[in-house]
Amino acid sequence: MPVPTHGCALPRFSVIVPVYKVQAYLHACLDSVLQQSYTDFELIVVDDCSPDGSPEIIDAYAAKDPRVRPVHLTENVGLGRARNAGMAQASGEYLVFLDSDDTLTPDSLRAISERLKETDSPDVLVYDYARTYWTGEVRRNEFAALLGEDGPASFPLDERPGLLKLLMVAWNKAYRREFIEELGIGFPTGYYEDTPWTYPVLLAADSIAVLDRVCVHYRQRRRGSILSTTSRKHFDIFDQYERVFAFLDSRPELARWRPVMFRRMTDHYSTIFTKRGRLPRGSRAAFLRRARAHYRRYRVPGHPVPVRTRLRHALVKLGTHRTYRTLMLALRVKSRLARAGKRFGRLARGALLQLHYRTQLLLPVRDDYAVFSAYWGRGHSCNPGAIEAKVRELAPGIRTAWICRPEHRHHVPTGTRRLTPGTAAYWTALARAKYLVNNVNFDRRLVKRRGQVLIQTQHGTPLKHMGLDLQDRPAAARDMDFGQLMASADKWDYVLSANRHSTLVWERVFPASYQVLEYGYPRNDRLLQASSHEVARLRETLGIPEGSTAILYAPTYRDYRTTQRTPVDLERMLRELGPRFTVLTRAHHSYEAPLAAGESARLIDVSAHPSIETLCLASDALVTDYSSLMFDYANLDRPIVVYADDWEAYEAARGTYFDLRAFPPGTVARSEDELIDIFATGHWRGSRSAQLRAAFRERFCAYDDGRAAERVVRHLFLGETPGLPAVVPLAERCPVPAAASRIGVPQPAEPTLVAPVPERP
Repeated sequence: MPVPTHGCALPRFSVIVPVYKVQAYLHACLDSVLQQSYTDFELIVVDDCSPDGSPEIIDAYAAKDPRVRPVHLTENVGLGRARNAGMAQASGEYLVFLDSDDTLTPDSLRAISERLKETDSPDVLVYDYARTYWTGEVRRNEFAALLGEDGPASFPLDERPGLLKLLMVAWNKAYRREFIEELGIGFPTGYYEDTPWTYPVLLAADSIAVLDRVCVHYRQRRRGSILSTTSRKHFDIFDQYERVFAFLDSRPELARWRPVMFRRMTDHYSTIFTKRGRLPRGSRAAFLRRARAHYRRYRVPGHPVPVRTRLRHALVKLGTHRTYRTLMLALRVKSRLARAGKRFGRLARGALLQLHYRTQLLLPVRDDYAVFSAYWGRGHSCNPGAIEAKVRELAPGIRTAWICRPEHRHHVPTGTRRLTPGTAAYWTALARAKYLVNNVNFDRRLVKRRGQVLIQTQHGTPLKHMGLDLQDRPAAARDMDFGQLMASADKWDYVLSANRHSTLVWERVFPASYQVLEYGYPRNDRLLQASSHEVARLRETLGIPEGSTAILYAPTYRDYRTTQRTPVDLERMLRELGPRFTVLTRAHHSYEAPLAAGESARLIDVSAHPSIETLCLASDALVTDYSSLMFDYANLDRPIVVYADDWEAYEAARGTYFDLRAFPPGTVARSEDELIDIFATGHWRGSRSAQLRAAFRERFCAYDDGRAAERVVRHLFLGETPGLPAVVPLAERCPVPAAASRIGVPQPAEPTLVAPVPERP
């Protein structure tokens, strides 16, 4: 074992960066490591005899930071052997590789370390990456769903063989150094050096874990990578797979993986052969002959080939490149003709519907017709749902319709017409209805007519960045078209606001000529109008045991993850808290799967429940992270606990308008243990929690008094601008108390887990 030169304790990570002709990118790469919030690492930077200014850059960083350990090679040995030179100097518990034109994302080493701890120090941890393009586009790995953290914390590859679909590179994994040393493996020379490293490592590992987080930004250079260049070096792929099968030969216990490796090899060969510009002119026949020889050498008789790849395998087996090219051309032509036929059918239908829509635009607007929608075609809900119900109550002469996808039709009240998106009836309604109400944007092809009134209700108080503020947040904005976003905002006539903070944000991030109505959010009317009898009935319907304290756990969406994150072991939380607590789990609507599943009857998944307001009323406390639900829940004047274990990552990816930790609606937990302790000690409902909540309510609940929908309907649908219901002062409101407050739970002592209430920002 190498002896560390920087101190007695071994670092958690050895980050190894091989360097060759990357002077333009090297600063960003090294800074991304040295600026990590997690500092227990050594950074081994290997100069592969680079002819540019990279060696000087490395030495300058080493002079400033003792964690940087420069290694200067006397000759250029290539990426694989440069990594080996770095490993020879490594003393960390885990090896992490990073190419010198790529970067680590903020807080990624901390996330990796915590996941390693959660999964009991596996041999290998696989994490995610995103491609970053010179245009500014950021695109996450297309197989990110394979990194979902559900199921066992760690596992052998047999339990999740789909991981072999991920990009076979060294830099999207952390490796336990002792495991690598015991395996006796290193990187070979030549192109595709990651192949005989990654496959053996994954096949031989007893324990593999995954982290559903983008930890590496994989730079896509404008001129492409070295593997995209035309060269006979692509023939190195044959040597690399010979090394893979030699490894399998040395380990008879891994023989079951030979058919899998054979299929991966054949697919890889055919991909290189069919990629334009990879193989030099005149070398294609020789490449296919080598591929045919390997096909015959490594094929495992009796193991079927998947149907979708049989043709490719057959052509590699035959080794006739002209036949291969002819058949592949025929398949491409057939596929394109089929796609063209489907596309023509869609275009023809779309053209007829648009012709129908344009015809309807010539007909008069119907003053007695209102169309509503919420959350891109979901069921009857949110602010539009509350307004629609109030229209039927106060303005029965106005006919209402709700746009929803077929699977959500059962949530729409029977007295309201249902419209399926994309149908002729849908386009007729958009063309003829006077009132158009939505909490997101309508179809971009909507033509705003003279006489139509478009009401944008929004669907929450903004904590996270919105609108134009996402222009410098590519990970959150993804492929957002800001020009189209502003074109949609130009169609708005009115925007609802629940507080002055929202008003100021909306006017700045959606600059257009609409009018902001500070009337409160109609969806919160129910929270102020419910009775104790209704709360008891709702709890019984949800299966909450009588006398139990119900905690609603509702985390928000993470822009830096594709699958939802379950940072809290809810089963453990219930075991620690005992039988008097029940947890209602609510997944964000962007995720289709439940948030958590367990055997406990006191862990109830309510992700599919159509009404978040019902869940709020039935619960005694809310646990959330950065969800706008906290602003609505505060109207109930019930305890709120903020679980902010990844604040830095969330802030880096999305950005927020204020530091929630400095101005929270209640106690703040930064770890699972602290969260459990807050409930176990009663601090969740202590005097400090009430004090923080009071300051939060004063700032964000100014207009939610139970009559917001009435103000909207009387003003916009009935024209009763003068004499609208006045806003009830906060001190005079009497929201229905939580069930726990009626069962004699004693008040806790003064807590000490949060700082004193800050001044209002």
